[in-house]
Amino acid sequence: MHLPSMTRRGFGAAALSATAATLLAGRALAAETAGTSAASAEKYTAPAEWEDHSCCVMSWPWDRTDGWGSLLPDVQGEIAGIARAIGACEPVLMFAEPGHTDEARALCGPAVTVVEYPVNDCWTRDTGPVFALNAAKTRRIGLDFGFNGWGGKYPYDKDDLLPVGVCERLGVPRRDVPMVLEGGSVITDGQGTLVTTEECLLNPNRNPGMTREQIEATLLAAYGATKLIWLPYGLAGDVITNGHVDLVAAYLGPARILLHTQPDTGSPNHARMAANKAVLEAATDACGRRFELVEMEQQPHFRQNGLLVETFSYTNYYLTASQVIVPLSGEAADGPALDRLRPLFPGRQVVGTPARILAWGGGGVHCVTQHVPRTR
Repeated sequence: MHLPSMTRRGFGAAALSATAATLLAGRALAAETAGTSAASAEKYTAPAEWEDHSCCVMSWPWDRTDGWGSLLPDVQGEIAGIARAIGACEPVLMFAEPGHTDEARALCGPAVTVVEYPVNDCWTRDTGPVFALNAAKTRRIGLDFGFNGWGGKYPYDKDDLLPVGVCERLGVPRRDVPMVLEGGSVITDGQGTLVTTEECLLNPNRNPGMTREQIEATLLAAYGATKLIWLPYGLAGDVITNGHVDLVAAYLGPARILLHTQPDTGSPNHARMAANKAVLEAATDACGRRFELVEMEQQPHFRQNGLLVETFSYTNYYLTASQVIVPLSGEAADGPALDRLRPLFPGRQVVGTPARILAWGGGGVHCVTQHVPRTR
């Protein structure tokens, strides 16, 4: 495994490539300092995903040695399909490794803007910046958490620098947050409430020098939130993300959560998801509201390239103004899952897109997309 020789904290004029040097050196660091100083007196809040977007940020998978092997063309096809589906409603920026922009453009089509920039892989929800807005929603910042390859499991020397390039491309000030965090490990209602899992955020492979209280305080301050709800578990078998919340839950709206549950008592997820449900049933959000829980019982398991895929999830969707982009497994559960979702999103079209290989790689549609909220 190729681990990073530097992180963005030490990143300066030295660049990952000639392209990155022009884009990142000096100017991005100055933007961070100036932007955060000017905005230091303002509170910024990460908005809910159902609020208006200006665009979607994605990254192009290109490295066969980064786990994909012979499945690289298949996962590239899935990423391109997701980008085209989202591109029908909102702009998509696809960040692609130098030397691989042509293949990204050819597969994604003209509706997707390909940006040359060094990346390791496609998991932009976890590697890109988390965006927050000021109270008037007239200014935007990019929250730049540390990324360590999900606890050192995969290369991250380039992806840890992705927030620098994304914020520079968008002309958004970048605010450093002194902790390791993947965006898929947190969901927010934009009204003060965050939901995460103990299994992921308290794993010692992320922030071993921080206590639970320090992690919570840092996260709430960064997101501009006031309450963090800790679910005990992610999905059983989630050995890559160590229990990301976006594989077990998604916000449908204020105080409404789509929650993965498992009625099969023989499944290891039966007790785990029941424990998550019990926490939410006993909780109130930051506004004092009880949660309305909508259960998603469909969760196919299947074999791909000899591996049992246990972490496919229909809660791992992406919202646009008029669509819900839902991962499809190619299994019989897809139909009932789409039928379950359609009445939950009046005014939006539920669109299924293949994501079987992405699930084999540990994620889904939500994992490979990062929404950029619109300013007024």
